[in-house]
Amino acid sequence: MTQPSSVAGGGDDSTGEMTALVVEIAKALVDSPESVIVEAINEGESTVIRLRVAPTDIGKVIGKQGRTARSLRTILAAASMKLRRRFALDIVEDHSSQQG
Repeated sequence: MTQPSSVAGGGDDSTGEMTALVVEIAKALVDSPESVIVEAINEGESTVIRLRVAPTDIGKVIGKQGRTARSLRTILAAASMKLRRRFALDIVEDHSSQQG
């Protein structure tokens, strides 16, 4: 059984909905869903959603030639139109989950 992913950052319901969306998609893509961490950083008119995954999974969320990452950003852009708030996605390799 996997542990719930960490969702950090303040904000309103729309930010929570978007971070939950990114968590669900990322968990479906990676081999280590327990290492998925999503945090929302409010920056005035927009919000940056930072996605952290295990080093072994970074390629899975970026995809060949960045296609998967581009698709994630397209989904965020489409959903943010409805919410009338701008969201950006940063994908970060989580070094704290390395073993050894």
